[in-house]
Amino acid sequence: MRLLEKIALVTGAAGGIGRAVALCFAGEGAIVIASDIKASACAETLELLERRGGSGMSVPADVTQEKEIQALYHLIGQRYGRLDIVVNIAGGDCEPASDVEEIDYLKMSSNLDLNLKSCIISCREAARLMKPQGFGKMVNMSSLVYRGSPNQFSYAAAKGGIYAFTRSLAMSLGRYGITVNALAPALVEVPAFVAALGAERWEMLRNECAQRYPLGRVATPEDVARCALFLASDDAAFITGQILEISGGARL
Repeated sequence: MRLLEKIALVTGAAGGIGRAVALCFAGEGAIVIASDIKASACAETLELLERRGGSGMSVPADVTQEKEIQALYHLIGQRYGRLDIVVNIAGGDCEPASDVEEIDYLKMSSNLDLNLKSCIISCREAARLMKPQGFGKMVNMSSLVYRGSPNQFSYAAAKGGIYAFTRSLAMSLGRYGITVNALAPALVEVPAFVAALGAERWEMLRNECAQRYPLGRVATPEDVARCALFLASDDAAFITGQILEISGGARL
């Protein structure tokens, strides 16, 4: 088991990718703190991992609220006295498919709050626990659109910001034995996205992307979870400040 008795926080743990990460980590022996704004779905994630022999706790939190992030980390510190791993999955596109002339200030702000600011504050709080112990693994969720996207302006900016922040934090925290890396998936088949698009539109998008990706399919949440596991494990002990593209070769 690669994460035996490690204390791991996963935000966005009620979503497809977050839940896959929580279950994957629990299967590798981690004690998982599953956090999400959706309290009941977050509890379902904990129930699923416990059915599989895992352990941990469910802590609802809205990561767009600084005080809720602080309360989450305070609880972890009180309960476990340490934090070994944080995987910042929580996020989403609040302004998809917009023309540049139609960029909305509130939606743009929501994208920055949900994706970038939440990650920065979470890592800040994680550093406060990890630095004294001289060890830690931070894994942040970027996206392949960090390279740019013609109709996801504020989302791409937020995900690009996560990469820049990840590199900066890696430079700062390496001396404390803390690694900081990011994941950048292409299209991932998650239930919420499929439901939002509808079955017909999803099939069209999935097939179109599968034809363009050299591996001939889109990603699954488990594909992303296994990459998060690698970066959170000792297998990646000498890797920091990197962005791992999980793209099936989409933008070679």
